[in-house]
Amino acid sequence: MSITRRQVTSAAIGSIPLAFAAAGTAQAGGRHPRTLYIAGDSTAAQKYADAAPETGWGMALPFFLRKGLRVANHAVNGRSSKSFVDEGRLDVVLGAIRPGDLLLVQFAHNDEKDEDPARYTEPWTTYQDYLRMYVDGARARGARPVLATPVERRRFDAGGTAQPSHGEYPAAMRALARQEGVALLDVQALSLALWQRLGVEGTKVYFNWTATEQDNTHFNPPGAIAVARLVARELLRGRVLAHRDVRRLDEEIPESWINWPTSATA
Repeated sequence: MSITRRQVTSAAIGSIPLAFAAAGTAQAGGRHPRTLYIAGDSTAAQKYADAAPETGWGMALPFFLRKGLRVANHAVNGRSSKSFVDEGRLDVVLGAIRPGDLLLVQFAHNDEKDEDPARYTEPWTTYQDYLRMYVDGARARGARPVLATPVERRRFDAGGTAQPSHGEYPAAMRALARQEGVALLDVQALSLALWQRLGVEGTKVYFNWTATEQDNTHFNPPGAIAVARLVARELLRGRVLAHRDVRRLDEEIPESWINWPTSATA
């Protein structure tokens, strides 16, 4: 399959939160601050007041990074590696990213939806093809790509064993990371192990379970904080970041630190 870069449309640009689109620009009269960009789906995305208490792990990641290391969270609900590109969102990121920045890429939840041709990718062909666009785009601009396998859903069998839910996608990403020499954060394996330790009942306090909803995919503040901690630890373990770049890896993070803006431009 031949894949070409899409031209950014004004609609795509308009849908990017201004605070995030502006992240990564140079400080007036100073050196460009290092920025970690996130390209992903609803599990990582910024949430707003109408979605609370749903929380993307990207909202909690800054709590574990030094203040001078910015996070520009471009993850958006419902996107796959394909639709993120097709809507011009990767072009927006690559238009802002600078040498020395990081591009953290986590997709699969929506790539798996084979009933939707706008989002579906096949693990060993088109999924890898699209991921290469992120890798190549970051490298062409002097930034470092980082691949993260998809965080696991809350799914247990009758015996209480946490079950993987992403099929071949994590394996396909791991293989691509080896082929391309890209840093890999194996969030799928780590989150599955965490859900197993927490158990059937213990995991409920990490997901968006409310009086009216039982959501086994998206997180509440404790869950988002837990996954962000996994991501930060992996960034350190994989030497993507240095010790000076991270903080609070073993500290409790108050849920009150999570903030849901009233709108994308708030």
